[in-house]
Amino acid sequence: MSEACDRLVAIMDRLRDPGGCPWDREQTLQSLTGYLLEEAYEVVDAVPSGDPARLKEELGDLLLQIVFMARIAREKSWFGIDDVCDAISEKMIRRHPHVFGGRAVGDAREVERNWEEIKREERAGRSESSALDGIPRSLPGLLKAFRMTEKAAALGFDWERPSDVLHKLHEEVEELEAEVVSEDPAALDRVRGELGDVLFVMANLARHLGVEPETALQRTNEKFLRRFRAMEEAAAGEGRPLRDHDLEELDGLWERAKEAERA
Repeated sequence: MSEACDRLVAIMDRLRDPGGCPWDREQTLQSLTGYLLEEAYEVVDAVPSGDPARLKEELGDLLLQIVFMARIAREKSWFGIDDVCDAISEKMIRRHPHVFGGRAVGDAREVERNWEEIKREERAGRSESSALDGIPRSLPGLLKAFRMTEKAAALGFDWERPSDVLHKLHEEVEELEAEVVSEDPAALDRVRGELGDVLFVMANLARHLGVEPETALQRTNEKFLRRFRAMEEAAAGEGRPLRDHDLEELDGLWERAKEAERA
């Protein structure tokens, strides 16, 4: 593995060195952030595909971005890829004292609590003052809600059972409904707030059910995409575009798409 990684680092060095690739030499840490995010999402897409070759390729693309950024950091005399590997290795050893040390744990929940406690110790003296400060601001909203409540739960601030979260969800939906039916022209901001509360509680419910909400929503998005395309194909087969169908006809096409998928 060391030989394979050294080869990748050598390739990146060749691309960035004088006489290398003009495009690669022009890149900066800032210009690469978009590619990093894109490659990370492509890995996420590859996981449910069940295609090992695709997953291997996407993981390689993501690794390339990390090696690329580490090379630029080395040019700035900040650190190199070896320092990145050493830092994460030390962190993993430090945060798993039940594996690499003498601490005993009872279950995975206790591991999570220990993890957060060790992170707080690591942050001592930094500008961060909250257990939530380490959550990236740019995370998608649903995933960010999931991570925030995950960290809060590790400190004991949580509902006891999924049924408790469901009760809170019903309460928030009722508050949203009250604003929607109020017919108050100035209610849009309150509707936005209540809808946000519903989505936030949904993220909590997903966590209690052991479901990562962003992935779950993406699966539903893909399902909707498949069925909607099936509707378009069926409409085209009839010689009428979807826009020429009324709502009842559209519902019929949707049900046909669902039945075809189940079959």
